[in-house]
Parts: sequence; C-alpha cells; structure tokens
Amino acid sequence: MKKNIAIAMGGYSSEKDISIKSGNVVYKNLNTKKYNTYRVLILKEKWVALDETENEYIIDKNDFSFIRKGTKINFDCVFNAIHGAPGENGQLLAYFNLINLKHTSAPFYQMALTFNKRDTLSAVKAYGIQTATSIYLNKGDEINLDSIIEKVGLPCFIKPNNAGSSYGISKAHTKEDILPALETAYKEDSEILIESFLEGTEVSVGVIQYKGETKVLPITEIVSENDFFDYEAKYLGKSQEITPARITAIQQEKVEKTAKKVYEVLNMTGFSRAEYIFVNDTPFFLEINTVPGLTEESILPQQAQKAGISLEELFENAIESCF
Repeated sequence: MKKNIAIAMGGYSSEKDISIKSGNVVYKNLNTKKYNTYRVLILKEKWVALDETENEYIIDKNDFSFIRKGTKINFDCVFNAIHGAPGENGQLLAYFNLINLKHTSAPFYQMALTFNKRDTLSAVKAYGIQTATSIYLNKGDEINLDSIIEKVGLPCFIKPNNAGSSYGISKAHTKEDILPALETAYKEDSEILIESFLEGTEVSVGVIQYKGETKVLPITEIVSENDFFDYEAKYLGKSQEITPARITAIQQEKVEKTAKKVYEVLNMTGFSRAEYIFVNDTPFFLEINTVPGLTEESILPQQAQKAGISLEELFENAIESCF
C-alpha cells in the first residue's frame, strides 16, 4: 500500500509565502507511484488539506486527519516545509510527537533550540565552535549604545533572536543606525541578538541524514550584491551562490569538520543548512536553519544536485528516514 504523506507548508511567520513555494516543489517532485501526497496549508486562521485541484478539507487537529468524499485520510508521515513558526521552532513537531505522527524534521526540542539563535550559540560554543562576539537584549531592557559599541564594535548586525534568517535583520554602520535597527528587529521578536561584524568569505553548508549517515553536501559561497545576505539577496536574485565554493582545501576540510560537529552536537536529524564566515581560515558559526528553502533555486537543493542527489531522491530520503 502507498503511504499517505502530508506536506506541511505555510506557517505563522513572515516566511509563509516562501514556505508555500517550498511545499509545492516537494509536492511536485515526490513519486506519486510510491506515495499519496497532500499539501497541508497551516495558517493562523485555518489548517486545511489541499487536493490536486486546490479543494480544501479541514484538518481534524485531534489526529491530523481529514475527510474526503466520505473517507477519512490519516497520514503516515509529515514532510515539514514550514519555515519559521510553528514548523521550525518545535511547536508543530511537539504536537506531532503527542499524537505519535512521524515527520521529516529533528525532534521538537532540537528544533526549538536551534530556532533560538542565542541558545544555539551558547550550545555550540561549549564545544569549541568559534562564533562572533554578541550581546542579547529583551524588549524593555535599557539600551546603552556606547556599551553595545564597546563590546561588539561597528559595523554590527542586529537580528531578531527567535525568527528565520531573512526578516528583521539590519547591519548598523554607525551609532545612529542602532536604534532604528532595533525597532526593525523588535517587529519580528521580543528578543534581540547583536553580533560583531566578521570580515571574510561567507559560506553555507548543508548537512543532512542521507541513507542512514550524516552527509555534508558541497559547500556554497555567498557573494551578496547587497550589504549582507538579506531577503533580497536570498530570494530576489541579489546574490551569487557559487557551488562548490571558491575556498582552499584547508578551509574546506575545516568547515566540513565543523559543520558535521555542529550537526551532531546539536543532535540534529533531517535537513539543515548552516552559515559560516572564514576569519584567517577558521570557520565562525553564524546560525543554522533546520527547514531551509527547498525550491529548485534554493541553496540546499543546489548542493544536493552537485552531490548527484535529485530533488526526488532528496525528498524521498527524508520520508523514508522516518520509518
């Protein structure tokens, strides 16, 4: 019998539309001879399953099922394509755990941990992973601009702590830039991360579980036309993503070793894509994405293709790893 697969997409964050694009690519590339596939749109206002003609069927949240033409459809596995809340921050995965439903992501605690940039940095630093100097602020904290500059210097990056890697991020070049950047970040989250600027080559490293083993994919070099790798650079073509990266053999060996170590010390499973910047040949960890973009143009699928893994193989491997 064919397995029933839900492709969860949408979500509650600013990355909703990107997630829907990712989910549709997964839907298009899964083998329908092996799986009955349904997209499940998860929004604040509704949870609905979609059929091939876009008809909507209300999801029963008691067991994540739905009824179509008088027949109840239960799922064997959920392919998680939700960037941001609730798919990437552990909330949805905790619910799946409660109802004993398999999914393609890491366990809910690992997802919650890695979604929190501050906590992830604290965890990896304990294992000797190099990171930028950082400061944390909660909404309502007193803001001392001179103290911030003294610790992290200028320019610096200001990011929402619990959010994806595309929204609410600013690069402050001057003291006057900091307060507007904080306001932008606070629109996405009540917790803020301020990091020192690192000068060097930026790379993105995909690490996945593939056929039962931890696999580091070919490395991508990021060359942004903008001031940094922001939303426009990621999704609107304002960057070059060069795979394989133009780095030395020493740099490649170091970042592959570091990326695998980060994946394993965080007890990850499923997909991940982490960003690093080289400073004097040493890779400095920036952040990790556990539901990376999955469109044909996205970085991780590009890396998989360079490794000889098609989209169909990549997505099927994620599902079969559940069982």
